[in-house]
Amino acid sequence: MRISSIQIFDIANRSMSDLNGAIVNTQEQISSGKRVLTPADDPVASTKILQLNEELANVKQFTANISSARNSLSLTETSLDGVNGIIHRVQELAIQAGNTATLSKNEYTALASEVDSRLQELMNLTNTKNSNGDFIFSGFKSHTQPFTGDALSGFRYNGDEGQQHIKVANNTFIPSSDSGKAAFTDVVSSKNTINTYASPANMSSPPVKIGVGRVLDQKVYDEFYPEDIVITFNADGNVAPHGKNFTATEKSTGRIILENKPYIPGQEITIKGVAVKISGNPVSGTAAVPATQLFGAQAATGPFDFTALPQSVQIRVGGITQTLLLDGNVTNTADLSVLLNNPGNGNAAKLAALGMRVDAQGLHVDKGINFSIDSSSPGVDTVMGLNTTTGTQSVDGELAKSGDRAFIDSSNRQDVLTTLARFSETLKAFDGSNDTRRAITEMVATTLDNLNHVQTSISNVVSTIGARINTLDSTDAQHLDTQVVGKKILSDLSNLDYAEAATRLSQQSMVLEATQQTFIRVSRLTLFAKL
Repeated sequence: MRISSIQIFDIANRSMSDLNGAIVNTQEQISSGKRVLTPADDPVASTKILQLNEELANVKQFTANISSARNSLSLTETSLDGVNGIIHRVQELAIQAGNTATLSKNEYTALASEVDSRLQELMNLTNTKNSNGDFIFSGFKSHTQPFTGDALSGFRYNGDEGQQHIKVANNTFIPSSDSGKAAFTDVVSSKNTINTYASPANMSSPPVKIGVGRVLDQKVYDEFYPEDIVITFNADGNVAPHGKNFTATEKSTGRIILENKPYIPGQEITIKGVAVKISGNPVSGTAAVPATQLFGAQAATGPFDFTALPQSVQIRVGGITQTLLLDGNVTNTADLSVLLNNPGNGNAAKLAALGMRVDAQGLHVDKGINFSIDSSSPGVDTVMGLNTTTGTQSVDGELAKSGDRAFIDSSNRQDVLTTLARFSETLKAFDGSNDTRRAITEMVATTLDNLNHVQTSISNVVSTIGARINTLDSTDAQHLDTQVVGKKILSDLSNLDYAEAATRLSQQSMVLEATQQTFIRVSRLTLFAKL
């Protein structure tokens, strides 16, 4: 076969280019210390290296997550330890306050002052922030202050029950936060108790406040429990002389407990064995405008005798309909009023059921509920001076509008902040009387029981934190083992054997040099060289 000169040059060029590329690749391996520079160097090893690098990157992130979770849990545990310290001190103060036979009013005032200081300290701990500025006891609402309020307005938990989870391993998530509701709010109360709060729909500015309140007579309140109480501010005209006044009703039924009681800001209100203080200037309600239907100008202008043939008239107020009888002689609207108010034929009771009154001028519903009058008798139209056969309806009635409201809800749970506030309020109320001594004795026992429940609640949270920290420690150790093994395998797959690479480079250089020398000799084999 004939080989042209250009083929000789092409073959030599490709061979020397390949050899030179191999030398460059070996030199890059030596300079980088890596055996596999591209997937082409070792496809199988390259795939394993990618997998190992990804796994090691995940482990690195998991390790950072573990560190973050451990810091968060440690901060929570430290805060809870601080709360326990405050509880221990308040327990000491409660035991000291139980000595009602010797302590004076000034001494109880001093004890209440320290309890207030501890309460403020406790408030700060329950609103602890982490290094990122997030509240650690707010659940998912980490940017919302969990606890707000004071003894004058009651305490509110503004967070939720969520726990923020952090991924510390494949398919493993650890709660890194705890809800303040579980630790401080959902605490079993030793006795039936109350929660107080003002309606968010109140219009007063600044807002009306209702204090945490306390149970004065446990027996009376236990008989009322578990009903709730609504305190509603009425129209000023409900009392004489006109002024702020309120009505207390049973929340579930609307039954009136106290009606039209004058309001004095800051004065204790006692309802069903419970005492609360409301402060501020509440917005009063608006009185009802009576619904009225006057008799017509031509009503009962002559004698009409319904004795022999009584006529009926239907009156509907709200959802109630009653049928009244006209069964006597009517010469004027005064007679008509007497007949409609007749107790003998049941009219009086029916009017009472409708909440209606009738006089010589017409019909009235003082609560402001509009009503309708219907009859199929032309005679009734005549004596009333109204068109009742097609129906007549009042249109001027306006219902009363409630003013600001406050609520006293029954509960079998009491948050730790309220426990301290009620203890302080009882100490401040001491005046040396037997009643206040007895109240302090009962409050001391209740406070100690409730603080024990708080300690139990906190201990439950702390135990779960300890379990989570143990999990983090064991998971962290597993990740460390994974890193050690992974890096060893990665080193075996990717790191270069320098001795082997140096030998290979020398061999490749020698082959390239030999190829070059050979090409020089072959390139001179022409006829021109023999001339």
